[in-house]
Order: sequence, then C-alpha cells, then structure tokens
Amino acid sequence: MPRFEPNPVRRPALISGASSGIGEATAYALAELGHPVVLGARRLEKTEAIAEKIRSNGGEAFAHFLDVTDDDSVDAFVTAAENALGPTEIVVSGAGDLEFGAADEIDPVRFANQVDVHLVGPQRLAHRVLPGMRERRRGDFVLIGSDCADRPRPLMGAYDAAKAGLEAMGRQMRMELEGSGIRASVVRPGPTLTGMGMDTTPEVIAPVAKMWTTWGFARHGYFLRASDMAGAVVAVVNAPRGVHLVLVEVQPEAPLKALEVTEEES
Repeated sequence: MPRFEPNPVRRPALISGASSGIGEATAYALAELGHPVVLGARRLEKTEAIAEKIRSNGGEAFAHFLDVTDDDSVDAFVTAAENALGPTEIVVSGAGDLEFGAADEIDPVRFANQVDVHLVGPQRLAHRVLPGMRERRRGDFVLIGSDCADRPRPLMGAYDAAKAGLEAMGRQMRMELEGSGIRASVVRPGPTLTGMGMDTTPEVIAPVAKMWTTWGFARHGYFLRASDMAGAVVAVVNAPRGVHLVLVEVQPEAPLKALEVTEEES
C-alpha cells in the first residue's frame, strides 16, 4: 500500500470569516506555526489590519475580500490567494453570522441567507479548492460547525438548520474523499465568546435566554474563547498523515463547585 508522505512544513491556509472571532484567532495560531495565511472576509479593512499584525511579527499573511455567498468572489479569493502564497494546503471555513428567530417566524429571505452563508458558502469553497488538493493528494478542509447541529436551541431556527446541514455535508465529504489524501473535518464549538450575534437588542435576546434556560441550555455562565477553538483547529491540521481527527467538539469547562463544609470543619 502507498505510504503517506509527510505534510510540507509550509502549508498555505485559506480562512473564511477571518475578520474576527474564531477565524481571526485561527489566523494568528496558524501563522505562529509558520504557515502562510490568507484572510478572507467582507470587512477587508479588518482583515488587512490582522494581516499586517501577522507580518509585523514575522509571519506570512495576505488579506482579500471574500463574500462566501458569491461564486465569483470565492473564485477571485482563491485565485488571488494561490497566486500570492502558493497552492492551498489548509482551508478553514468559518464565515458566518447569526440571526435569532423562531423557525416559522423568521423571514424566509433571512432564513435562506443563513443557509447560504453557513452551508452553501463552505460548499463553494470546497468546489473551488478541492480539485487542486486531489491532484496533490493531500490537504485539510476544516468546517467550523456548532453543537447546535445535534442539539438545536430554540429561537435559532435558521442557524440550527444550516449548521446541521453543514455537519451532514462534512460527514458526506469524509466518505467521498476517503483514500484521496484529503481530510474533511468538523470542529464543533460549544458556547464561545465571539462577535457573532452580539449586535442584537435586549428585546430580542431576552426571550432567547429565557427559552434556553427552560430547555436546559444554560447550565453555567462559562464560555470558550476564540483562541480555544483556534487550538482545536491547529490540533486537527497538525495531526500526522495517516491520522484523521474527524470531529472535535469543544465545550467550556464548568466552574468548580463550592466545597461542602462539614460541621466538624465549621
């Protein structure tokens, strides 16, 4: 049987949703390992500032506008990235936003947009990048999923549905890519502090919090940091050839319980 060749030391990485949150943290983490990173997002000024910071620290970084809901934008992003830094070795698909609303009440256009961003967007990236990875017989395609995929939360109808579809696509890709040298993986965050969904109003978020508590989704107030999730991505792509971390779920550790004081100790 053919043996796996080790991954190159220098692995150009494309990151969608790189202007903040998990995408930004992942760009820093991969750059610190010596990998060139290409930051894609609609907020180009923010990604350019992040890229400049990485370069000032000795890393390789390139920023380019990316709208994952647009075929031409995805093609232009990948073409510019590979012209600048070479063939893609790693893709981290993390672009996304969050709109709250009941599944039946959210406007269908907004619902469809969430599916386009979170599900069709990653498929566009795969469609554009994977042919090159197939030729080289190696690569990592990492999808940023969500624990909402198998534990949906109320009043997140569009996001839940899109993430469930995304993780299903990831499982399908794993089967279809078996033996190609390409590892399709899902990194599944639990509650994480990012900018996503933070621009909503108290009138919107109050019933969300109440329903989450009612259905047992707010056991404690601890949240993951974006850097925690970046560490999970690094673990996936740094796995040696022949090892495939298929699904990595990361949850915040609960706060320590108070020690019970006995009468003798009191």
